[in-house]
This record gives sequence, C-alpha cells and structure tokens, in this order.
Amino acid sequence: MIIVHHLENSRSQRVLWALEELGVPYEVKRYERDPVTNLAPESLKKVHPLGKSPVITDGDITVAESGSIIEYLAQTYGEDDFTPDAGTEVYRQYAYWMHFSEGSLMPQLLLKIVFDKVTTSPMPFFVKPIAKGIAKKVMTGYVSPNIKVMLDYIEDHLSQNEWFSGDTLTGADIQMSFPLEACVAGGVAGAKYPSIKAYVKRIHAREGYQKALKEGGPYDYA
Repeated sequence: MIIVHHLENSRSQRVLWALEELGVPYEVKRYERDPVTNLAPESLKKVHPLGKSPVITDGDITVAESGSIIEYLAQTYGEDDFTPDAGTEVYRQYAYWMHFSEGSLMPQLLLKIVFDKVTTSPMPFFVKPIAKGIAKKVMTGYVSPNIKVMLDYIEDHLSQNEWFSGDTLTGADIQMSFPLEACVAGGVAGAKYPSIKAYVKRIHAREGYQKALKEGGPYDYA
C-alpha cells in the first residue's frame, strides 16, 4: 500500500490527484505545518532526511519530490497514455512542462511571496523604506516581468491545447496544476489569462480531483 505523507496546503495534493487518476489504492498520513514558521514538522524527517512534503512510501521504497513521485507512479502503475511514448513530440512537450513547473515558474512565484512579505512584515521604521525600496526594485525589474512572460507563454499554449501534452491528461498536467492553481487563487493570473483560468476550472471539475480533495482535506487553492 502506498502511503502519502501529506502536508496540508502543499504540493502533495497533486500527488493524491495523480493516484486517483491512476486508480491506485493509497493511505494518507497527515502532517500539520508549524503554526509559527508555517514549515513542515520535524516528524517528516523520519520519512525523508529533508523533512519536506510530498514524499511517498511504497513498501520499502521512498520517493520524494513531486515530479519524481509522479513519474514513479506513472511508470509503476500508469497506463501508456499517462506518460507519452519516448522520442515523440508529445513526450518532448510532456518532459518540458514536467520540468518547467518547478524549474522555471515556481521559483519566480516563491520570490514574489518572499518580497511581498518583506513589504508587509513589521520592522524598525528606519529600515522599512530601504527594505521596501529593494523589494520594489527586484519585483518591478525582475520577478514581475518574468512571471508575466511565463504566464503569457502558458496562456498561449492553453489557448490552443486542452492539455499540456497531447490530447489527454498526463503527468505534466498533474505537475503544472499547483503553480497555476496558486496563480489563479492569488489573483496573479487574472482576467488577462482566460485560458489558464478555464484550465484550472477544468481540472477542478474532474472526478479524480474531487476525490483527492476529500482525501487530502482543506486546500486553499481549490
């Protein structure tokens, strides 16, 4: 039996969705964030040395990192269409979006979260103008333009394609779900991105997604 070590409001929600889409039985072991730091609890380090979620155990096998978990599940339990055939254009698209999610898009979104907190966190009055000035310069000169370019690119792709890779849902869609949900829920992907919003609405309507929500519990991005 696969055990999903599930942290509330985290990337591990998409692992539950993958399992539901694949029809693989699993058990959820829940973890709550530290109320002060909002980080994962120390108990997760008993599962994996980095103490982060998502992580799964499948018998004596432990797999961490969302993309690695999704690929493991697809290769071990998936049908052929969940991972496209290697060497095809569909597979190249699949591989690209699998890496783009965490390699390109999420770092920029995390930088936005960090610098937004800089501008709102309490600090000595004589430091605040300097901190705000630095945060604004980084956001306007680097982070915001990068996010816009990426969302424009995704919007263009989804305006022409129902899914990220091929004609059916694949692991690439599972992997891309979290950052796009965050963008829509946080207003980063607003009215200018109708195809992204429609895509998120479409995946939320899937039966497997709804089942995963019931198993995972509260999830702010849905």
